[in-house]
Amino acid sequence: MKRSLFAGCAVLLLAATPAARAHHSPVVFDLASEITLEGVVTGFRWTNPHAWIELSVTGDGGAAEPWAIEMNGPAHLVRAGWTRSTLTVGDRVTIVANPLRTDEPVGKFVSVVLPDGRELNERTRE
Repeated sequence: MKRSLFAGCAVLLLAATPAARAHHSPVVFDLASEITLEGVVTGFRWTNPHAWIELSVTGDGGAAEPWAIEMNGPAHLVRAGWTRSTLTVGDRVTIVANPLRTDEPVGKFVSVVLPDGRELNERTRE
């Protein structure tokens, strides 16, 4: 009985692995190009499995355009010096991101310049 339970769990674990990897796949982003967005933070979601920056960017016609920037999860960000209060609603920031391969206003976080001039990424401490 224990062997069949163990074997069943092993099969389920192995079957779930490709799905888990697909979730974290960056193929939806164009990692070969970067965009620079200047705007105002409208939200900073400190959530798992990914934190998100919500940004309002003024478009060519002067209208506000909402952007969503995907980051690593909080555990990874903490090791790089981030906290849940590093960004606050209303902060005017400049973000560099890898754009989505479609025309949707979504990007993968590369770096941010904060209102005080500090530049942060996901790899270095403040």
